[in-house]
Amino acid sequence: MNRKVTVFGAGFVGSTTAQRIAEHELADVVMVDVIEGMPQGKALDMMESACLEGFDSTITGSNDPAACADSDLVVVTSGIARKPGMSRDDLLKTNAGIVGSVCDVIKKHAPQAIVIVVSNPLDVMTYLAGVKLGFPKNKIIGMAGVLDSARFRCFLAMELGVSMRDVHAMVLGGHGDDMVPLVRYATVAGISVEDLIAKDKLDALVTRTRNGGAEIVALLKTGSAYYAPSSSVVEMAASILEDEKRVLPCAAWCTGQYGVHDMFVGVPCVLGKHGVERILELKLTPEELALLKTSADHVRENVKRLNL
Repeated sequence: MNRKVTVFGAGFVGSTTAQRIAEHELADVVMVDVIEGMPQGKALDMMESACLEGFDSTITGSNDPAACADSDLVVVTSGIARKPGMSRDDLLKTNAGIVGSVCDVIKKHAPQAIVIVVSNPLDVMTYLAGVKLGFPKNKIIGMAGVLDSARFRCFLAMELGVSMRDVHAMVLGGHGDDMVPLVRYATVAGISVEDLIAKDKLDALVTRTRNGGAEIVALLKTGSAYYAPSSSVVEMAASILEDEKRVLPCAAWCTGQYGVHDMFVGVPCVLGKHGVERILELKLTPEELALLKTSADHVRENVKRLNL
């Protein structure tokens, strides 16, 4: 492969992301982690599966951050995961230090890369990356909306007993408890879910979506989600590396869209080889716009806590 992706963090999210990028043959992958031997061991294990899974992408591991040099795409998963009872915001100060140091390395060794941020609290860490990197804002993207939308789609499909492939939905706003699942735009094979599911049930599914990450953390007790998050990164990575122009909800730099100024927040984006190539503005109701503003304001409050 001529393309290179570096994944910072070889924990569950990072290693699963690396594996899926390689299995999709999107690029050669480097995993970087501070724990000696861990990224190398996981990379070797993945490479030994290549002949069985049928991929020719290479996966290597390193403890040297400079291994990200000349990457086309960098995925930042570094940081501590949530524990039961913790909110994403509780991770703010610790992960800010970790993500900030990673960004310093990316800026030095991979200045042409597009960067996908996965570390929590997602929107705030994406803002931090924007400040630290100094890259054009369209090249810095937060992974949140794809995951939140996938959870909403999953819960809708389970409620209706239909194929996951026929359910389409979108979740906007920050990656937190005040995210905005757009019920009006959710469909099953083109049919509005409002015609198929009673309002009280839909309200419950919206609530479950907002609490989707916490539900998994409570069940696991010692970690957080990684299968769906890694799949979400790969969907974004494929659209960027293959220039697919997919319309995906991502934390993108808003300059007035939806009334949000100078902030990273989840909105529908066209992703291509240049990163966020444009933001689509849906026609939202006053209530939906108010919810989105509340979510964006929450992100802004947490950004202020970083004193950047």
